[in-house]
Amino acid sequence: MSIPLPPRAVPAAANLAPARRSGLLAIFQPDPPAAVRLTDHAAVREGYRTGQINVLLWAIVGYALFYFVRKNLSLAMPVMGKELGIGKEQLGLFLTLHGVLYGVSKFANGFLGDRANARTFLAAGLGLSALTNVAFGFSSTSLLFGVFWMLNGWFQGMGFPPCARLMTHWFSPQELATKMSVWNTSHSIGAGCVVVLCGYLLTWFGNWRLCFFVPAAMAIAGAVLMLFTLPDTPASVGLPDVEGTTVAAGDGAPTDDRVTSRTLDYAGPATEAQDFRSFVRTHVFGNYYIWVIAAANFFVYAVRYAVLDWGPTLLNEAKHIDLSKVGWMVAAFEVSGVVGMLTSGWLTDRVFGGRGARTCVVSMAGCVGAVLLLWLYPGRSAAAYTVILCLAGFFIYGPQALVGISVANLATKRAAATAVGLTGVFGYASTVLSGWGLGRLVQSYGWDRGFQAMFVVAVLGTVAFALAWPAKAHGYAADPSAPR
Repeated sequence: MSIPLPPRAVPAAANLAPARRSGLLAIFQPDPPAAVRLTDHAAVREGYRTGQINVLLWAIVGYALFYFVRKNLSLAMPVMGKELGIGKEQLGLFLTLHGVLYGVSKFANGFLGDRANARTFLAAGLGLSALTNVAFGFSSTSLLFGVFWMLNGWFQGMGFPPCARLMTHWFSPQELATKMSVWNTSHSIGAGCVVVLCGYLLTWFGNWRLCFFVPAAMAIAGAVLMLFTLPDTPASVGLPDVEGTTVAAGDGAPTDDRVTSRTLDYAGPATEAQDFRSFVRTHVFGNYYIWVIAAANFFVYAVRYAVLDWGPTLLNEAKHIDLSKVGWMVAAFEVSGVVGMLTSGWLTDRVFGGRGARTCVVSMAGCVGAVLLLWLYPGRSAAAYTVILCLAGFFIYGPQALVGISVANLATKRAAATAVGLTGVFGYASTVLSGWGLGRLVQSYGWDRGFQAMFVVAVLGTVAFALAWPAKAHGYAADPSAPR
């Protein structure tokens, strides 16, 4: 993004020049502050408007493309299983290995993502994930499938951290729930579009390998375009910090995380690492509510991925819905999830004062009811099951979006990616249940036991969020209105 400089601008402080990194990490060096800093109020407002629209749109498109090279497997699984003789337990193991490694990667890359250039980090992860899809599409053995899907899981973990960095640097904590909920629609847009795309590829060509080649080509094209259009931080384009995102002094945090010489992005390596570790210890690992919300995320993702990964197989085998209709039904689940995310973000900012955990309690209770309907409804109407899936999507995607938003606000923009990464460890550890566990349970005892397990998990998720009810809205300063 390029923002025209107005007549009123001042030189950036000399001590903000970043300490250059060497080796491979040099490509992830954050963009330095612009040579001049905007001071004219009209120009600043226009710069924010342009930058925020650019960031929001590209963050949505970029992360949606991550889903193109991740959720394509769910549509290919039924055909792969029959063509190559791969059982449900093996398919579930692919999902579990991918999910667990993704969660670990999301956490590990969170530390780097908080201090890396969001543009190059996001594009690199997307491109590498696309390449593993190409390799997966050329494979025909369980061993190679497992290896390449595990690699894909690691590269997928490079997607969320730079998005968290972008959103928390470009939007104030007072509007983050609403704006980040809009960004979170990328999950549903990506997953919904790719299942429809793969459904048509299977119908028209009957070749499951195209479900990996075509989305990979689209992801690579998106990664290249992103490198030329996405900004890093407001400072990198000459803008001041977004109002309300200055971290309070103390606990390893400088009084202004952009202007002082000891900043996260621009300090010398030793000081930078020391400040960052101190800040993370206090604001992430020392925050009880971040741990509670992270634990609740385990149950959110267990339900979400049980429906998303096994939805086509579940609807075909347990509810006797024709496979040609299943892609659109799962897409409807995702579309309703978009509405759920936007509604939850609005409620969090406007009704619950930024406290996302409170919205999550209400949403997870609704999810419990939707799972019961999906299990107990006796008919075979595709329309009826589509409505039920829409209810499930509406209620489960609110908490899915708000978990990251809540911990990002509590950890502030300096450690948002690290905090989100921590929730990812819990969230994707749940694939042990939703992937391999559910596959084995259903293979051994049938789909009724699978539905019972989903119901119990949804109830536990509701209870976990209730424990985080007193959590404050954000961690930028003391919140006197927060319950003690």
